[in-house]
Amino acid sequence: MPAYRFEALQADGATRKGIVEADSLKSARTQLRAQALVPLSVDLIASGAADSSDTALPWWQRSVGNSRAFSATQRAVWTRQLAGLVGSGLPIERALSALAEESEHDKQRHLMAAIRAEVNSGSSLGRALGLHPREFPAIDRAVISAGEESGHLGDVLNQLANDLEDQQVLRSKLLSASLYPAIVSLVALAIVIFLVASVVPQVAGVFAGTKRQLPGLTVAMLAISGFVRAWGWVLLLAAVGGALSLQMALKQTAFRLKFDAAWLRLPLIGRLARGYNSARFASTLAMLTAAGVPILKALQAAADTLSNQALRADALEALVRVREGAPLGTALAQNARFPGLLSMFARLGEQTGQLPVMLQRAATQLSSEVQRRAMALATVLEPLLIVAMGGMVMLIVLAVLMPIMELNQW
Repeated sequence: MPAYRFEALQADGATRKGIVEADSLKSARTQLRAQALVPLSVDLIASGAADSSDTALPWWQRSVGNSRAFSATQRAVWTRQLAGLVGSGLPIERALSALAEESEHDKQRHLMAAIRAEVNSGSSLGRALGLHPREFPAIDRAVISAGEESGHLGDVLNQLANDLEDQQVLRSKLLSASLYPAIVSLVALAIVIFLVASVVPQVAGVFAGTKRQLPGLTVAMLAISGFVRAWGWVLLLAAVGGALSLQMALKQTAFRLKFDAAWLRLPLIGRLARGYNSARFASTLAMLTAAGVPILKALQAAADTLSNQALRADALEALVRVREGAPLGTALAQNARFPGLLSMFARLGEQTGQLPVMLQRAATQLSSEVQRRAMALATVLEPLLIVAMGGMVMLIVLAVLMPIMELNQW
């Protein structure tokens, strides 16, 4: 049954907004009038309307930032709630209605109404979610469709919620590990630029009238200060232009492939990137195979989750080898970029007939290793950055104080 978004006047003159389900637009208006409401506007919530609701508005009326109804965290919470409702025996239609009523955001309520209307019209939940690809990735849709076909939708939704929550935990830990060093670096850069561009030139003005030779450190700092004051805007424009050029170049497939391959070869960051992508690949593959998705389709979906294009190319090569008859562990072992731990657990899973379990264990170990390395790197970087910041400030202070000390001796 289609869903309609309405705006109507109540008996007291207040405006009321909401969603009503009806067979036709005329029936929707009739339902509103039966509730003593005067309909002002009644619009059909079409498939994908939640994904493009802002695009129909003028640019000054569009929401700022991400126009999606769900963030990554909200999607994990929604999946957990839906798993609980479905697992308790509630039909999909009533579960979606309950989630729509509990939602505090209009976009989410409209999205739930559109999905519920598709389900009521005879579509499966996976197919209804497929009409909103911006909100629900292909992996979610594949897992949910497999759960519906196997008759274990509640268990599959729980597995999907666990996977989404694990991804959020890993992402938040990596972010927290890198946030402090980034803030310290930005603050140090701002302080150094301020001292070099503002304080050091004043010192030069004080000693401009003296005929004494300034210390070498002060002369060097004055040269740096002059360069920054004269060409700082050029350096800023060059940095912005370089960043924009790199962003445009990364849109080219060949350059992005070479860039990501070079990124994986970096000493510390490369190992973190390889471990993070491999953990996500193994976790997705384990979840899909456990839900009953065929291995080739699961490999394709898991490869699509990889943000690193070099690793994604390796995953697609493994897909080709599996299609030709090679075991999964052997296919992954032929790609040197994937950790050996992943191919080893895949081989053990194939030998014991417990591939999803072994892949999940590999994902857990890889995720733990990434977290450990990230925390260790952050622990080392924090004191190093503080020492580096203190050293730069000390050099600037010495460059200022040395002429004053020599002036007292003169």
